[in-house]
Amino acid sequence: MSPQVPLPVHAWPQMQPGWVWLCGAGPGDPGLLTLHAANALRQADVVIYDALVQEAILDWAPQAERIYAGKRGGKPSAKQRDISLRLVDLARAGKKVLRLKGGDPFVFGRGGEEAQTLVQHGIPIRIIPGISAGIGGLAYAGIPVTHRDVNQSVTFVTGHDQSGNTPGSLDWTSISRGSQVIVIYMGMKHIAQIAAKLIAAGRSLHEPVAVVTTATTAHQQVLETTLGTIVDDIAAAELEPPAIICVGQSVLMRQVLDWQGQAAGEAPRNLDPLGRGRPAETA
Repeated sequence: MSPQVPLPVHAWPQMQPGWVWLCGAGPGDPGLLTLHAANALRQADVVIYDALVQEAILDWAPQAERIYAGKRGGKPSAKQRDISLRLVDLARAGKKVLRLKGGDPFVFGRGGEEAQTLVQHGIPIRIIPGISAGIGGLAYAGIPVTHRDVNQSVTFVTGHDQSGNTPGSLDWTSISRGSQVIVIYMGMKHIAQIAAKLIAAGRSLHEPVAVVTTATTAHQQVLETTLGTIVDDIAAAELEPPAIICVGQSVLMRQVLDWQGQAAGEAPRNLDPLGRGRPAETA
């Protein structure tokens, strides 16, 4: 069980009976919890948590009832409406309810839907943001989503829609042409179609791509590949979701910024992966 480290002196918000706090738990590593999240975990009567929330994070709430409400693609899962209404029922029963979601609740996490349902039923809410896997997970892999020598834009997209298919509403041609770096959530199932759409829109077969699975945890894996070979490489590596997929030249920065590999004694593979021929500036 995680030690109950005292929080710094601060006017921390107090969870009241009948309230629901929708909280981001970050991408996996318990150390990436916010202090507001830790404060919420210590006060909750009940924690309803997602599949991506690590067990060690739940240990911060030893007093709370735990209710699993994970949704995993292709596996039996609770229906979203049932989860939302369960939150309503628990709040109306006078519980201090913490809805704990992986990453950030408002970034492809259906937190907006749940918050909307709660407000419609007259339940008071508080939103606690979290570190999204599309940023924090890539950082743990040594991939900056922005780098001024690479990109002035980054686009975050989901790899599937409400029906589980590749989102038909996305204009892949515009995304491909308008964003130097593309970060794809939940894209493993449809990566063949997504890669084909990006290539058809003009992205190179040799475009660098990284696939980061179970990001920021002890089981994290990182595959460096290209748009043209990603499907075969994922199959050969036997990677499984959850995964974040990053498309763009920023992936090359992992050759010098793989800080976890360097901590394990590995040397940087290339101090100038972008071939710009100049050292990093100090300011």
